[in-house]
Amino acid sequence: MAEDVLLRVKDLATHFKTEEGIVKAVDGVDFEVRRGEVLGVVGESGCGKSMTSMSILRLVPKPQGQIVRGELMFDGQDLLKLSEDEMRKIRGNSISLISQDPMTSLNPVLTVGEQIMEAIQLHQGLDKQAAKNKAIEMLRKVGIPSPEERVDQYPHQFSGGMRQRAIIAMALSCEPKLLIADEPTTALDVTIQAQILDLMREIKEKENAGIIFITHDMGVVAEMCDFVCVMYAGKVVEAADVFTLFKTPAHPYTEGLLKSIPRLDDVKERLDPIDGQPPSLSKLPPGCSFAARCPEAQDICRKQEPELKQVGVNQFARCLMRDEWKAEAEA
Repeated sequence: MAEDVLLRVKDLATHFKTEEGIVKAVDGVDFEVRRGEVLGVVGESGCGKSMTSMSILRLVPKPQGQIVRGELMFDGQDLLKLSEDEMRKIRGNSISLISQDPMTSLNPVLTVGEQIMEAIQLHQGLDKQAAKNKAIEMLRKVGIPSPEERVDQYPHQFSGGMRQRAIIAMALSCEPKLLIADEPTTALDVTIQAQILDLMREIKEKENAGIIFITHDMGVVAEMCDFVCVMYAGKVVEAADVFTLFKTPAHPYTEGLLKSIPRLDDVKERLDPIDGQPPSLSKLPPGCSFAARCPEAQDICRKQEPELKQVGVNQFARCLMRDEWKAEAEA
């Protein structure tokens, strides 16, 4: 139902001006995030995952970067049409970001508690003591020991994993409608990772929040996500519900990602890597951007750019070699 859609991203394009030319970091991305659901965004480094999240928050580095087109409908309003003051009220309150690098997200001259309290006081209107109590409770929820003491410490007094947990506590403190988690558990051990994933599920269920989960970990995708977008060279190359994606991947790139991770039910001496490297986003080849690395590529793939088409029930793929799937389904 349309009213269940919290965020609708339509034809989003974010470009950067560089000495080598225009870098199309995000190039015509479409997806939806529903209330109470988790959308996974996967792909290799440099495929546009993080820049898509920065574009949603309108935090694209300027003046080089610019959102050149698109629509970002969040909770009934287009984020691209809001003023900077209006966006500031949404960031950290209705939409929160867990960034993948805590060292660049925490201010070294303020205590961790002060930084969590700032968002709570700004958006929830609590007094200083009430905000501090909530900051302590959030630190406890993300598994930081002795939160009453840690709340008054500085970022350099935290380990890398604890800094990451502090960032997560800050992002969840205002109970956002939409949480963008960019590699949120990369620096954490498996015990704390499980704790954080449980906390995110709790926020999702309690607040009926939507989550965009950006990750390289396909195991976490299988555990957390309802729907998955696979990105390559700034575009979504496959989109499907999580069960369909793992059972019958439609795009050769998705198949490559799944073959490159170890499986207990298919023991191999060596994994199957994806040959080659992603193309330069400033010098994209004609046709399909994955053709040079694709084992199924034909001459037409190097000339004609594929569109994202429906290839099955609740499954879409950007592949000329998969167009016949839809024809067979309709036959």
